[in-house]
Formats: sequence, C-alpha cells, structure tokens
Amino acid sequence: MPTATVTPIDLAITPRDRRFGREDQTPRHWHGGDPYATAFYNALSITFPKGEAFFVDSVRAFRHGADPRLAEDIKNFVTQEAMHSREHVAFNNRAADAGYDIKPLEDKVQERLDFVATKPKIASLAATMALEHFTAILAHELLANPKHLEGADEATAELWRWHASEEIEHKGVAFDTWMHATKDWSRTKRWKVKSLVMVNVTYNFLKHRWEGMLELLRQDGLTGAKAKWHMFKYAVLSPGMVRKWIKPWIAYFLPSFHPWNEDDRQLIRDYDAAVGTKFDTTGKKVRRAA
Repeated sequence: MPTATVTPIDLAITPRDRRFGREDQTPRHWHGGDPYATAFYNALSITFPKGEAFFVDSVRAFRHGADPRLAEDIKNFVTQEAMHSREHVAFNNRAADAGYDIKPLEDKVQERLDFVATKPKIASLAATMALEHFTAILAHELLANPKHLEGADEATAELWRWHASEEIEHKGVAFDTWMHATKDWSRTKRWKVKSLVMVNVTYNFLKHRWEGMLELLRQDGLTGAKAKWHMFKYAVLSPGMVRKWIKPWIAYFLPSFHPWNEDDRQLIRDYDAAVGTKFDTTGKKVRRAA
C-alpha cells in the first residue's frame, strides 16, 4: 500500500451515529455459538467504555495550542469515541442480560486506569497512543478478513465493523497529539518513552484480556488446561487475531513509525459502500452524542 509519514491531508474523520442490537436479545454465545470466539470479543468490549473515556481525556488534555487541522481531528475523535462507548455499554448490558457477570472485568479495567491516573498526563497520552495502535490493528484485521466475524450474530458483527471503520479513520489522532505535546522533546527521548510505554501497555493489555477471557469461560463452565488451549488456539492460531498483531506491533518501534504509514482507507470506503443507507447518520444525532 502507499506509505506516508504523516496523516493524509485529505483524510476526513466522519462520525457515523449508529445503533446496534436494540431490537432483539443478543444470544449468550453470539459468535456462531462458539464460547471461545464470544469470550474473545466480549473481553475486549468490556474494556471499551472506560477505556475510550480515558482515551478522550488523555487526548483532550493536550489540545491547547494544536493547529486547526489537529484541533478538528481531536474534536471528531472525541465524538467517535463517545459513540463507541455508548454502543459498547449497550452491548455489554446485553452480555450481562445473557447471564455474564462482567463486573470483575470492569473492576480490573478501573484498577489499571486508577494506577495510570497517578502518573503524569503525558504518560496517559503515551498509553493512549499505544492502545490506539492495538485497536487500529484489530480494526484492520476485522475489515480485511471477514473470517473473524463469520457466523456471528449480525447486529453484533455490524457493531464491530462500524467500530473498526472509525478506529482506522482516527488512528493517527493520538499519535499526532503526542507529536504536538512533545514537540520540545528530543527525538531520542520521544522514542524512548513511546517504546517503554508500549512494552508496558502490551504486557498489561494481553495479561488482563487473557484473564478476562478465562473468567468469562469459567462462567460458561469451561476451565482447566483444555479451555486455555482452545482459547489460545482461537486467539493465536486460527483465525489468530493476536498473531496478526505481531508485525504491525514491531513497526511501532521504528523511528519512522506513523500510524498512517499504512494507508488502509480503502477498507473504510468498502465498509461505507457495503452499509449504504442502512443506518441513519443525521448530524443532529452526532452533535448530541458528542
């Protein structure tokens, strides 16, 4: 794909105000009846409401003095993240209605956020930048490889595709905000902090999401070595979402890294074309969500 070292000048971050799954009860094992696939995505979804509020606060803390283009991107980033949180709250509530106790997973997210809150604001921005890279990788895979959502409850699959399209669209905002916030730093200091934070974030992200998946499986009566193997096989081997993260994760540590070094906007265009006019995206709703 064409490469860039900055956010494309013609990129438009466009909030799409959409709602999913309000009409029907979401099945407990909504992903093709597979408890492992369901646990993988449920464990991620449970992190989003608190996590994306953290992203918003971290980016907005450094919006002052941003150039008009970045200020507009931050504004649209905030709107998109607000709506993502709203939809994942609704989805997580349906998971709870299906019988899952999601509080232990929510408490773990809050515990981690409380710890990060004791650090300087720039550390929160660095963590946000790292986690936004994870979500961008996840988003790319979801839209590029339909196998990941094959057989899933359609409303829930639509939720993930919508979320993925907007994560790709705003994947450079936290990074560009970081460059603005650290403009007086040396390249060496910027790279060192960015890299160390990514290592720390990666360890905690993978550890806690794995624990969350196993907790949800435990609630399904699936425990022990066999459950762990099946969960590992789904996450790493086939379809292997986590395995697909390795190469772009390594790219993050290159001195020339920018999220838009891979211009994958065609995935967004394909998504928008496939959806067409199926959802209402009126400006009034977007402003209210913001």
